Amino acid sequence: MDNQPLRSPSLRFGQVVIGPPGSGKTTYCRGMQEFLGHLGRKVVVINMDPANEGLPYPCAVDISELVTLDDVMEGLKLGPNGGLLYCMEYLEANLDWLETKLEKYSDSYFLFDCPGQVELYTHQNSVKNVFAQLAKWNFRLTAVHLVDSHYCADPAKFISVLCTSLSTMLHVELPQVNVLSKMDLIEQYGKLAFNLDFYTEVMDLTYLLDHLAADPFFRKFLKLNEKLADVIQDYSLVSFVPLNVEEKESMTQVLRTVDKANGYCFGDLEERNLQAMMSAAVGADFQFNSYPFLSVDLLNVYIFARPHYRSRPRRVNVL
Repeated sequence: MDNQPLRSPSLRFGQVVIGPPGSGKTTYCRGMQEFLGHLGRKVVVINMDPANEGLPYPCAVDISELVTLDDVMEGLKLGPNGGLLYCMEYLEANLDWLETKLEKYSDSYFLFDCPGQVELYTHQNSVKNVFAQLAKWNFRLTAVHLVDSHYCADPAKFISVLCTSLSTMLHVELPQVNVLSKMDLIEQYGKLAFNLDFYTEVMDLTYLLDHLAADPFFRKFLKLNEKLADVIQDYSLVSFVPLNVEEKESMTQVLRTVDKANGYCFGDLEERNLQAMMSAAVGADFQFNSYPFLSVDLLNVYIFARPHYRSRPRRVNVL
C-alpha cells in the first residue's frame, strides 16, 4: 500500500467576469484574452453563459454543451430569467462535468465569461456555490464586475450601481475588482457633474445627493438616498477602475489590479516584473527612482542569493 501523501493540485489563477447585461463582459473576455496572449500567458476562456451565442473568441469550455437557455425555456416553459436561474442550478448539480472539462487546462490562466443576470450575484446561490467549488479545486479567482460607465452621468443610477456592486461583493465572497467599462464612450452620455476620480474613488456622496435634491422627482426620495449613501460609505468597499479595452494602458491597469487581488503577481508561473510586485505590495505604483539604495545590482544579489533562485536563475527586470 502506498503511504505517500496525496499531491494537491497546482494553483490555477483566473477571473470570473460578471456584471449586468450589456456591460461588455464578452467584449472584455475577448480583449483580455488577446492582451494576455501578447504578454505570453497561456489563457483559455470558459463560457458560463447558456444564452451566449455567436462567441467572438475561441472557447475552451462551453456550457452550451451541458445546457442551453433555449432548451430550458422550451422544455420547462420558463421565461428568460427563470430559465437562466435553472441553467445555473443545473450546472451546480453537474459540477463533475465542469471539473472534467477544466482538468485539460491545468497549466492555463482562466477567464470565466458569466451570465448577465444581476440576481445571480446578489440573491441566488448557485453561481456563488460554483465559485466556491472552483476554490476547492485550487482556483484563485478574482471577480471582475463590469459596469457601464454611462451610469456616472446620472446620479440616481450611479447610486443604484454602487448598491449593486456592494451587494455583489458581499454575496459572491471573492476578491472583486469593479470596472467602469466603455470609457471611450462616456462623453457621449453627457457631461459629468464631477471629475472622473470622484466616481472611481467613490468620494463624499453628499455632493451627489445635492444634485439629486435639485431634481423635483428625486427630492421626495431624499431620505432614502441619504440612507443608501450612508450604507455605501459605511462599508467603504466600492471603488472602480476605468477601462477602455482598446487602450493598452487601460488594460494594463485593470490586469495589475486583478493580479494583485488574486495573488498571481506573487507567484512563480512566469518571469515577474519586480516593479509590478513592489507596486502590488505597497498598493501603489512603486518608483525605484525614489529609492536609490534599491539599485539593480543590490536587487540581483538579494534575489539570486536565495536557494530557490540559485537552482533556477532568471533575469530580473527593473524598470
